[in-house]
Amino acid sequence: MSIIKSFAVGNGDMFYIDHNSSNLTIIDCCLSLENKRPIVQEIKNIKEGKQITRFISTHPDQDHIEGLKYLDEQIDILNFYTVKNKATKKEETEDFQKYCQLRDDLQKAFFLERGCSRKWMNICDETNGSSGINVLWPIVSNQHYKDALKESKNGNSPNNISPIIKYSIQNGASMIWMGDLETDFMENIINEITLPSIDILFAPHHGRESGKVPEKWLDEMNPKIIVIGEAPAKNLNYYQGYNTITQNSAGDIIFDCGTESIHIYVSDESYSVDFLEDESQSKFKYYLGTLKI
Repeated sequence: MSIIKSFAVGNGDMFYIDHNSSNLTIIDCCLSLENKRPIVQEIKNIKEGKQITRFISTHPDQDHIEGLKYLDEQIDILNFYTVKNKATKKEETEDFQKYCQLRDDLQKAFFLERGCSRKWMNICDETNGSSGINVLWPIVSNQHYKDALKESKNGNSPNNISPIIKYSIQNGASMIWMGDLETDFMENIINEITLPSIDILFAPHHGRESGKVPEKWLDEMNPKIIVIGEAPAKNLNYYQGYNTITQNSAGDIIFDCGTESIHIYVSDESYSVDFLEDESQSKFKYYLGTLKI
């Protein structure tokens, strides 16, 4: 079993995957004065039993790298995964400076692109298995992507340099992250890739209307659950017709993943949905229900 946790961090994103192996994956970072110590301590506790910890940065907007300097000080990020870019900011925070330092450190940085491979990310050997992480986008030769890189290099929004990342367990649970890709950009590249069917989709751009996933991709993925992030409610698209979990209301979300089911827990005990089965699980607090896969 692997554990995926989506932290409720306000207007931002932060996840980890506690693989059922010697690997730990952290995706994005949004640490505040109020939450940084308990979140990082939780990560440290998991990291103690791991040989490999990787940090995946979808893009360097502040709400995805907030507290990166602190996190690096605490856990020493040795494997930093991002798309190859030269993003700049008109006003640099210390976390953006840390992002650039890690991005430009060729001993630590690994650059993501469609179909890339790396030992223990998606290649196994005699000592460690694959972590089940595959990159579906970007195609680095695509002109729309090149234009997005240029925008970020010029100090404009880096949203559309975000990769599309799939995590899956062999013969089991699967999910996709899309960073902060925007609808207009997705429409421009919609025929460049075909997306696989999945169980969980983390809605891009925190679930905002401006990041609404095009219908063609939704049809291809046919997600059993869409997780909507913590953008202001007035800006959200609630993906009518799909089962959703809204992090604004649910709080932290834990997915306890196996080959036949995903047991789901939330930090707000008053939150409920009507599309999950009740298998009376108690591994974590506030069991929401079970998704059969």
